[in-house]
Amino acid sequence: MDCAVRMLAKVGAFFLRPVRMKVIFLLLLGHGNNFIAQALTSRSEIAALEAFKSSIKPSSIKPGSCLASWNFSIDPCSSPRRTYFTCGLTCSPDSTHINQITLDPVGYTGSLTPLISQLTNLVTLDLSENSFSGPIPSSLYSLRNLQTLTLRSNSFSGSIPLAIRSLVSLQSLDLSHNSLSGSVPGSLIYLANLRTIDLSYNKLTGSIPILPPNLSELAIKANSLSGPLQKSTFERANNLAVLELSENRLYGKLEPWLFQLPSLQQVDLANNRFNGIEVWKPVNGRGSDLVAIDLGFNKIEGYAPVNLGAYPRLASLSIRDNLLSGKIPEEYGESKSLKRLFLDGNLLNGKPPAGLFVSGKIFAGSLGNNCLVGCPASSQLCKPAQKSSSVCKKAYGGKPST
Repeated sequence: MDCAVRMLAKVGAFFLRPVRMKVIFLLLLGHGNNFIAQALTSRSEIAALEAFKSSIKPSSIKPGSCLASWNFSIDPCSSPRRTYFTCGLTCSPDSTHINQITLDPVGYTGSLTPLISQLTNLVTLDLSENSFSGPIPSSLYSLRNLQTLTLRSNSFSGSIPLAIRSLVSLQSLDLSHNSLSGSVPGSLIYLANLRTIDLSYNKLTGSIPILPPNLSELAIKANSLSGPLQKSTFERANNLAVLELSENRLYGKLEPWLFQLPSLQQVDLANNRFNGIEVWKPVNGRGSDLVAIDLGFNKIEGYAPVNLGAYPRLASLSIRDNLLSGKIPEEYGESKSLKRLFLDGNLLNGKPPAGLFVSGKIFAGSLGNNCLVGCPASSQLCKPAQKSSSVCKKAYGGKPST
């Protein structure tokens, strides 16, 4: 009996052995595949990441920051990322390429390595709100797959080279709040995919070049741009919705074509040196998408543009602190869309339109510091007080402002 039992046990073990070996083989195979998947990032891209980290001062890499987790003893695209490479980069779905670098804003100090060009599959580069300095390496402009370049709020210096035209996939460019100098490169016109440009708060000079055809937002505030706005600059800008050029040295007359750009919604040209304005009514049958216009703190002379009252969606208008004279157009009081109106600090005279004082009409604004008469003292719109009669008489050749 014992002999029969032993025989059955051996037979069972014999038939179970292949199953057990197969399971072990599959487990090893699965582990091996997993290992291979974790080590597929190209050596050149790993070298680029190592150079990227090495170009940053170690003292600025704080414990707990993204770069503190970059340990090159393991593959950057390995998973799961529980200890190393926990943030700051992402990889392609097959774990073979780095496609995004998005650093945390913790004050990293250093330069941007030229070897960034070896990350040829990079789609997003975002180093915003740190302390990078020095020039933007020219090799960066060879990244033909790059769609988003955000270097906002650093200390990059030097110029923006013509070679930027090589970023053929670029959709968003934000180099604002740096120390870039020179002119805005004319080669931007070749970037057909570019939708947004923000070069604000730099040291750029010269005029604005011809804009790329699909641009929807342009911001170059607080630089030293000069010259008049040229119609040729905007000839292809049929999709331009936002135009922000305040705090520059732009001058000349604002022509009617500007306010008739087909997609324009917001215009901010405050704090420049414009001295005149002409506005036509919206194109017949099409209306206008203009919502907000800020022309404050210029040197605009003449009458307040009557035709702005005909823009059906215009909700905010500021022409404060200019040299406007004459009466406030009745059309402003008749507008159904206008909710913010700032005309203070001009030489406007006469009685303001009664429609501006209808309850709930204007939510914010000022008509103060003009030469108006009959502006209700009880209305917030009439504050601050009007100019003295002597100032107004002098402005109107000794005649009272009526």
